[in-house]
Amino acid sequence: MKIAIVGCGAMGSVYAGLFASAGHEVWAIDRWREHIEAIRKNGLRLEGKSGDRTVKVNATTDTKDAGACDLVILATKAMHVAPAAESVKALLGKDTPVLSIQNGLGGPDTAAGILGRDRVMVGVVGGFGASMKGPGHAHHNGMELVRLGEFGGPVTPRLRKVEETWSGAGFKVKVFDDIDQLVWEKLICNCAYSGPCGLADCTTEEVMNDPDLAKVSAACATEAYAVAKAKGVKLGFTDPVAYVRDFGSKIPKARPSVLLDLMAKRKSEIDVINGSIPRVGKQLGIAAPVNEAVTALVRAKERAIGAA
Repeated sequence: MKIAIVGCGAMGSVYAGLFASAGHEVWAIDRWREHIEAIRKNGLRLEGKSGDRTVKVNATTDTKDAGACDLVILATKAMHVAPAAESVKALLGKDTPVLSIQNGLGGPDTAAGILGRDRVMVGVVGGFGASMKGPGHAHHNGMELVRLGEFGGPVTPRLRKVEETWSGAGFKVKVFDDIDQLVWEKLICNCAYSGPCGLADCTTEEVMNDPDLAKVSAACATEAYAVAKAKGVKLGFTDPVAYVRDFGSKIPKARPSVLLDLMAKRKSEIDVINGSIPRVGKQLGIAAPVNEAVTALVRAKERAIGAA
């Protein structure tokens, strides 16, 4: 299968490395020129839970170079989905699905608005904890679950084909009829660790083990759970604190993307993660003061460090 990864940062590089190892023709597409040049020169190195490998991957900064693909994975940050989705049009054949994978809320909706609901699938990954070691070199701390669903409805034959492609590359995969469930189950975990880790400059394990940070993390998760339930989302658990602690225990050394962005003085995705809870909660009459405060503090930290 010919697969394009648009937004080949830490997580995108994990996808690209494992798909290439499984024998697929992979195109890594990203605006980070040094990363693309390193992949072209030396291959893509991926180390971590799945082992240490260097694989040959096609790499470019321009989607037009790749041509029509069998599967497009849109793996940019949520704030970059709109321009990325426009660029993806150069990669589309008649029936090419676009799998939109972002943290937080809104990414797939933006992609569907540009590319059409019938074109878009939704992906949510948990328990990877990926980071970049340098251009052309990615690391991942875990390999838990990849959740997949159709944006517009139930499981389809093409979704099953995409599931087989992921599982054949070594990923643990589960398909869902209900995309709200797959998105919110991950979002609750993100809320528990993204903001707290970013504010305290620490890993998931350090948040779990610190008595004060653990309280903040638990409150973020509990508020997110309450909003999800008020929204009518079907969840596969009833104890949000136990759920997020189990999640965190599987990737204890992980640094969530909000922390990595702050470390690099980049603007983070806090508005679509912790910030989404008070926003959706307000529509439902549910207060989320801890997530609101965490979001405000991360924004203040971004301003203080000159994040761009």
